[in-house]
Amino acid sequence: MSLFKKDTSPEMVPTKTEMDVLQILWQYGPSTVRFVHDKLNEQKEAVIYTSTLKLMQVMKEKGMLDRDESSMKHVYSAAVEERKVKGTLLSRFMDAMYNGSPSDLMVALLGNDKTSPEELKKIKELLKNMDGK
Repeated sequence: MSLFKKDTSPEMVPTKTEMDVLQILWQYGPSTVRFVHDKLNEQKEAVIYTSTLKLMQVMKEKGMLDRDESSMKHVYSAAVEERKVKGTLLSRFMDAMYNGSPSDLMVALLGNDKTSPEELKKIKELLKNMDGK
């Protein structure tokens, strides 16, 4: 099963800006360009509305977004699954940075100061459940 709609390459991955748009749509669901634009402006320096509009139009052409044109305001929604896109990005990162080794990636993640005791507890529970399968 392809990450993106047919006629697009499964190797295609979103750019950083495209990911920002997808994150908003995954979090809030189908939204207008204005809503996405306002959320982007909350996250970073001012973005021009027409740039957001053009980006979302291009993402629709690439098959990353769907557009509902049944009302006056066009409503966009993600046409790609969050889990699949993030899985592809994580695999590429792991391949590029850790020679494809999940254990090396985990050691690097858990060895930093940002891992809280609560997160470590969740990870231990996950590993315990995986061992039980």
